Amino acid sequence: MSLHDRLRPWHALMVAVFVLGSGLSLFRAGDYAVAALFEAVVSGLFAVVVFQFTVGNLWGYAVEYRNAGGRWTDPVFVAPFAVALALAALVAVWTGEPVSGAWAGFWVFAVAAALLAVGVSFVAGYRNPEA
Repeated sequence: MSLHDRLRPWHALMVAVFVLGSGLSLFRAGDYAVAALFEAVVSGLFAVVVFQFTVGNLWGYAVEYRNAGGRWTDPVFVAPFAVALALAALVAVWTGEPVSGAWAGFWVFAVAAALLAVGVSFVAGYRNPEA
């Protein structure tokens, strides 16, 4: 199997995130010393981890909902996104820091999706399987 067959667009996206994270770190440092290069590599790797964690969780949520028979246009599916985006915008405007808004939005999404998953499992448990 050639390398081209094993590389997917997801890998290219992770490389792009790594290059962007490393490049921003080097740009902020304004220096190309060994310590700055090491810090840039660590920053790039951290950016990849954060990217995989957030995008991976969002993608997993979407795929699992779809595999359970839902559609991505269902209000139940869209609700955690809507709540998270609304709160993220509110926190970003209130604090004046977009990063705080994004952080709050992510955790609100995680809690809302978890509560929704528990609620759906609870309701599905009481459904008549013969209906």
